Amino acid sequence: MKHLLSIEQLSADEIVALVDSADALKARRGSHEQPLAGQTWALIFTKSSTRTRVSFEVGIRELGGFAMFLSSNDIQLGRGELIKDTARVLGRMVHGAVIRTYAQSDVDEFAEMSGIPTINALTDDEHPCQILADLQTVREKLGGWDGKKVAFIGDGFSNMTISWMWAAKRLGFELAVASPKACQPPAEFLAKLDAPNVTVTESPAAAVAGAHVINTDVWLSMGQEDQKEKELEFAGFQVNAELLKGAADGHIVLHCLPAYRGKEISEEVLEGHAGTIFQEAENRLHAQKAVIVALAASR
Repeated sequence: MKHLLSIEQLSADEIVALVDSADALKARRGSHEQPLAGQTWALIFTKSSTRTRVSFEVGIRELGGFAMFLSSNDIQLGRGELIKDTARVLGRMVHGAVIRTYAQSDVDEFAEMSGIPTINALTDDEHPCQILADLQTVREKLGGWDGKKVAFIGDGFSNMTISWMWAAKRLGFELAVASPKACQPPAEFLAKLDAPNVTVTESPAAAVAGAHVINTDVWLSMGQEDQKEKELEFAGFQVNAELLKGAADGHIVLHCLPAYRGKEISEEVLEGHAGTIFQEAENRLHAQKAVIVALAASR
């Protein structure tokens, strides 16, 4: 594995190996392993971040490297320099790059042109690091995903749902996505996915019925905050106590955060499942360290 650009590009074996590594790194955190000793990794962010920036900076430093944070306001990308030119410059100076941006094509092009390990830290198309952390959390809390049903309630064609659909395709667990009709995946995407274990419905209750994992996210992704009319589509799609009555016994609730309590998730449910949700947030650190270790080893 030379880059982490998407869940779609990973095999089932690669996903499991990364989760295994995340577990091992979490268990021996503080052991002072430094596979990145002498290395500098660039964090190139055109989207704001709390968990992603902190977890990558801490992870790179714990692995012995130096993290250089570059916002779009700090570098010439913010003034219109082409991504391929930035990539060819940084590829000669740093040892790896973590990119959080809008277009998936920018991350793909950077990886191609820079020649250094490149990690997708979120684009409009996918959020692979979050899904790896989520899978780690599912295994910690439920023992694994085999034979489990996962429900996703919210935007059916966001970076989170796209990554979850590819994870279900690769790993074989049941995934039910409940989304307003206007926010569901297009037919051409579902045809490309070709996963009979992934279903899409307009009924949150149907998706949650018998589910072991109930997942949600903000209704408006970054960059969509002015689309208030889209938010109106989600009336009835809140993860709340009433909805969870249909879930399997011992179910868990996930949210990648930040959360808007009273919108996609109720205050009661978020606080009732806070232990899992903030464990999920912590696991970003361990899952991303696993990715970095895997990429560093492949150089």
